[in-house]
Amino acid sequence: MKHVASFYKTMENGEVRCYLCPHRCLIGKGEQGFCGVRQNEEGTLYTTTYGEVVAQAIDPIEKKPFYHFLPGSRSYSIAARGCNLRCGFCQNWHISQTPETIEEKTAGIRMTPEQLADEAQKAGCASIAYTYSEPSIFLEYVIDTARVAREKGLRNVMVTNGYITSDALKTAAPYIDACNVDLKSFRDDFYRTTCHGRLRPVLRAIETMKEMGIWVEVTTLVIPDGNDSREELSNIASFLSNVDPSIPWHVSRFHSDFRMVDVQATPLSRLNLAVEVGKEAGLHYVYRGNIGEMESTHCPSCGDTIVDRSHDTVRADSIQDSSCTRCGWVVPGIWSNESEPVLRP
Repeated sequence: MKHVASFYKTMENGEVRCYLCPHRCLIGKGEQGFCGVRQNEEGTLYTTTYGEVVAQAIDPIEKKPFYHFLPGSRSYSIAARGCNLRCGFCQNWHISQTPETIEEKTAGIRMTPEQLADEAQKAGCASIAYTYSEPSIFLEYVIDTARVAREKGLRNVMVTNGYITSDALKTAAPYIDACNVDLKSFRDDFYRTTCHGRLRPVLRAIETMKEMGIWVEVTTLVIPDGNDSREELSNIASFLSNVDPSIPWHVSRFHSDFRMVDVQATPLSRLNLAVEVGKEAGLHYVYRGNIGEMESTHCPSCGDTIVDRSHDTVRADSIQDSSCTRCGWVVPGIWSNESEPVLRP
């Protein structure tokens, strides 16, 4: 559905400059931006996917993945089509990359923000997750839905590539409780050639989210011979540790997909290396992902299991008032639906 967009300026010749993401597309009349879902019609920019949900599911919050955010809860997950990056390893390419991969664009179902929040509440979810594709490019819908969700006592989380301008992020921040950011590499050339974006805006988005009090977790898909060198993993870990050593870092296993079907799955040894360098850099919480099971959270001080994730169950019996019950170590996160984020100790 067409909806007048935010974050743009009309130029004298009828072109529009979009300020939603760092591409800052200059869009001619009748044309679309790089994301394929924002269109200039006679000098007015429209988002063309407002309220069109192409994927929805009720997921464990751990699947996003969030490990320090309402553990054991369920999240009503939705997506609109499109993305502002072109990652060759995208594992949701069938909805994120449809403008360039199929002639018939993926159809969605219409859901108003009120309907979406109602469905999430009826399903017993604690949050709505804007995920699967890139939520920042349907940010108007995210913000409108998040406002309604907040009124109903629901939290809002984004699983995002972090390719968003500071102005757009600051507009959304009052309604977003948590973000999991895909930090795909620590090399600008990787972002430019493999993702068709740039590194620095993503790093700045992570910093801005922390500054604005959004709970942040970070995921890196570890790709063999792509971003899995000790040096690069160490650089990512050091950056995150400098921002906040309590940021949970999810190092996720790559599986062949989209344009990288000839690349083998990540050996567990490379994920173990990422855990090692993460700890060396001072990160307190590093988790392996896409390995067929969840990992538990252990207290960095005494080693006790704080959140036990095993046998498809999640138990947080060893954390009380955001602290380890054994030694009192403050564990940053959002542990109950009434709490504000607990930041670094």
